[in-house]
Amino acid sequence: MNSRAKMLAFLATLLALVILPFSPALAQKPIVIGCPLATAFLYGWDAERAIKLAVEEINAAGGVKVGAEKRPFAVEVIDTRDLEPGVPVTEALLGVERLILEKKVDYIVGGPVRSEAALAAMPLLSKHKMISILTTGVLTPKYHETVAGDPEKFKYCFRITGEAGWMVKGEIIPCLDAIQKDFGLNRLFILVQDVAHARAGGGILAKAMAAKGWTVLGEPVVFPTGTTDFSMALLEAKKQNAQVMIIWMDMPETAILLKQWHDMKVPALPFGTIIAAAEQPGFWKATDGKGEFCLANVVNAGNAPSRATEWTMKFVEAYQKKYSLEPEGYGTSSSYMAVYVLKDAIERAGSLDSDKVVDALKTTDMMGVYGRIKFDPKSNQIIPSLDPAEGAVGTIFQWQAGKRVVVFPPKIAVGKILLPPWMEKK
Repeated sequence: MNSRAKMLAFLATLLALVILPFSPALAQKPIVIGCPLATAFLYGWDAERAIKLAVEEINAAGGVKVGAEKRPFAVEVIDTRDLEPGVPVTEALLGVERLILEKKVDYIVGGPVRSEAALAAMPLLSKHKMISILTTGVLTPKYHETVAGDPEKFKYCFRITGEAGWMVKGEIIPCLDAIQKDFGLNRLFILVQDVAHARAGGGILAKAMAAKGWTVLGEPVVFPTGTTDFSMALLEAKKQNAQVMIIWMDMPETAILLKQWHDMKVPALPFGTIIAAAEQPGFWKATDGKGEFCLANVVNAGNAPSRATEWTMKFVEAYQKKYSLEPEGYGTSSSYMAVYVLKDAIERAGSLDSDKVVDALKTTDMMGVYGRIKFDPKSNQIIPSLDPAEGAVGTIFQWQAGKRVVVFPPKIAVGKILLPPWMEKK
């Protein structure tokens, strides 16, 4: 190396030291967050991205204060594959066990993503006194009901997202009430995926809307994971003069469903209570706009742009800056917030001890991306609300002219629901 090259190398090193000052926290042993996620699917990759964004922000600000020292977070991700068709629950359990025993993680954040896998993992978490904060997937009410049924055994299991019971009663039904009031629609056709949360949610919704005087057109139609043709069900919806079509599916093939809905001009407003494909910013381009007018519930505010709290758009903009797209759907804002909630609990506990951090998590009370973050003290389930000042608020948006426009709840809505042109307004 000649003298000029040596001088340039020296200057580059000096500049790096000036720009990136030494952080004592980064020299300490990291606090390792284990993330069991279905990384090939939306609810896995968006969670991983959001967790890593939060970790980067926290570490850049000095890390986590544990007693008298500051320590950084580190992330270990394992692909559970639990959203893939035919993959047994045991594979996700092996992933969780590997994080605990081989990777020696301090906490679990994220999944498993499939309800059945998360339920099966609960005894394993209890055995190892491993705190887990579910942030994506796992909408079954059975999860927090299991915690409430034996709060001492399952005290390490928390969920920071909504769940099917609240989604139906607290968000979807009020939104359907608004649709009935505004447009006079009341004939409901329900399509669900053959997974626990969808079967449960579809059944709850059918009974609830029938009790409210809606005409529910038969039993929910159940589709195996990976289905690629929905035309027979859509023809039946059209034949029965359905006016609203509930879709409860987390598989990416829902994009095909909506293309078929558009091409067949089914005169029923598509409402995705969970609809993975339509949640993503790239959905419009991927379907050539054929998913316009589809409603999608992304469970927590911040998963689509809104101003639910002062933190919401800061998160949206930070995510967009790092990944060149808006937050992608369910599991994004909740995964991001889980890291900050964990940091807050560790700092208040002054320790990494599981029992002390559990006690701190139970007393969490902070404003976040999607509202006030508090856990029910018995079930460790986040407390929901339609008002972000009171609790964790959800988001229902509608695709309109290429944009995801938040239309519910009213406290955070930025637009109103529209009907497709082939539907006659009542």
